Amino acid sequence: MSTLEVLSPGPQTLVEDLGRPGWAALGVGRSGAFDRGSLRLANRLVGNREDAPALEALAGGLTLGAAEAAVVAVTGADGPVSLTRHGRTTYVSRRSPLHLEPGDVLHLDHPSEGLRSYVALRGGVRAPAPLGSSSRDVLAGIGAEPLAAGDVVTSGGRALGHPHIDHAPHRSVLGPVHVLLGPRQDWFTDDAVRLLLTARWTVTPRSNRVGVRLEGPPLARRHPGAELPSEPVVPGAIQVPPDGQPVALGPDSPTTGGYPVLAVVVDSDLDRLAHVVPGQILDIRATNTDVLEMNGV
Repeated sequence: MSTLEVLSPGPQTLVEDLGRPGWAALGVGRSGAFDRGSLRLANRLVGNREDAPALEALAGGLTLGAAEAAVVAVTGADGPVSLTRHGRTTYVSRRSPLHLEPGDVLHLDHPSEGLRSYVALRGGVRAPAPLGSSSRDVLAGIGAEPLAAGDVVTSGGRALGHPHIDHAPHRSVLGPVHVLLGPRQDWFTDDAVRLLLTARWTVTPRSNRVGVRLEGPPLARRHPGAELPSEPVVPGAIQVPPDGQPVALGPDSPTTGGYPVLAVVVDSDLDRLAHVVPGQILDIRATNTDVLEMNGV
């Protein structure tokens, strides 16, 4: 068993795995890692199952002290990671297995690209698993509490095998987000559809794991006074409240919503939403050219 002490959790550090799908009928969302690909990669680098619980660290500042030998890997956002051993600090690689000795201190600096980092511990992070998942759902309050200074993180089981990858290539977390229009495209004017795909959308500071809130020209509905009954939604659904400012739902979003969904982020781009930062311009594009031509884009 490996043991790490949280010396500083940074702005927010959560335990996440690949979530708890299948409970929407009971009003429980999927939750799980916001950037699923990075969590899978971190676990593979240390020889874990891809769905093993790991740490999801927001921005920078997470500092971990090794109480005993451990193997970890850091993925997700890009930026400096330092290792202090016997009073000497060196910078180490992300996306590589890192062997920690007792007394070592691992520190994640503020990312130079992206927002969320993932720290996998060989053997997986030990945490309760309500409804079959250790993921923290910040909206529902399910799962382990966010980590605090002084908390102890221990490995939870046996790894699949020894790490056999020295270094994984960098995968940029930046770029446009592609969407499929609908299912409520008919609730919006043609101009609103065009604006969604051409306007400069600014990520607001109110964004979190529940949803990425965007600011730009209001998206007008065809019938402003009409109301839509609540219906199922999925992570990546772009809902438009009455103020016309879209919200791209994240992994901790509700299972139902009353606002019309103008578009849904394609699954292959969903991880990118985990790394948009306040003030960033988000470029939204449709996946098929016939939609662009239909709306005069």
